[in-house]
Amino acid sequence: MKKVLLIFLVLLCLRTIAQKVNGVDAIGITVDEMDKSLAFYTSVLPFEKIFDEEVYGEEFEKLKGLFGIRYRKVRLKLGDEQIELTDYITSGGKSIPQDSKSNDLWFQHIAIVVSNMDSAYAHLRKYNVVHVSTAPQTLPKTIPAAAGVKAFYFRDPDGHNLELIYFPAGKGNPKWKTKNDKIFLGIDHTAIGISATEQSASFYNELLGLEIAGESFNYGREQEHLNNVFGASLHITGNKGEEGPGVEFLEYMTPKTGRTYPEDTRPDDLIHWETLFTTNDLDNLFKKLKSNDVQFLSSSIISIPENKLLYKRGFYVRDPDGHVLGIFERR
Repeated sequence: MKKVLLIFLVLLCLRTIAQKVNGVDAIGITVDEMDKSLAFYTSVLPFEKIFDEEVYGEEFEKLKGLFGIRYRKVRLKLGDEQIELTDYITSGGKSIPQDSKSNDLWFQHIAIVVSNMDSAYAHLRKYNVVHVSTAPQTLPKTIPAAAGVKAFYFRDPDGHNLELIYFPAGKGNPKWKTKNDKIFLGIDHTAIGISATEQSASFYNELLGLEIAGESFNYGREQEHLNNVFGASLHITGNKGEEGPGVEFLEYMTPKTGRTYPEDTRPDDLIHWETLFTTNDLDNLFKKLKSNDVQFLSSSIISIPENKLLYKRGFYVRDPDGHVLGIFERR
């Protein structure tokens, strides 16, 4: 009897462990004009194209939760990390609000690691990129967890926020200190605006299985000029899966004036980002999220045609603040 009970507990434990994501596989960005965005990401920034594909059909309508769509998807790589650009050909959603700030809850960016901030910033200046930060900022000793980190926010052609980040000795993933002659190294994390750290931790840590990798309380003149938000004071929490970039929570303690994620946002709107996760236990994770009343965009687990995209099956959900996540099974 004891042996049977032990086996049951082991199986239950293994099942619980299995119901989680492996990590971030890519970060998706909806763009207005693919060729223009490709020119930016492969010329101004040194991303490399992996595949370029156009898709349509009932499976993709059910997957995205949007009828009558045809879209072009391009996957790009920088270092070991990947992003996906998606251009909706049949529709054409809303632009990012011109007064968008990083304390708005639709905010999301990718943090691109650089080996030398001065060189990276000088490179961007050659292309007259739109600044968000007034200039690169070095975070002070009054923020111990981030002291010496250098960062700079800027925008792509559609107004999406991007970040350059430099880690000093003893900070960040050790892989960013590997000797090479490249300025732009890869993607450390995607950051999302959130309303409450505890609520987001319940979703990303307890339901998806990401682990907390660290936290910081950022404030002061440098942080204000980095985010271009006067009075910015943030609780920042890093989260990590077994593979891929991290997911960083940005909870603004002040100012509390950030706007909520619009409920009518569609996948073809330019504020729509997708954080794409993979899992080895898609069916059970789907059931787990369903039983916890997570909001789904997909009608069910969707099987993807064999000659399309990199995934076999998957679905889309929203996190508690409205950010979109795709959870997929690799081919």
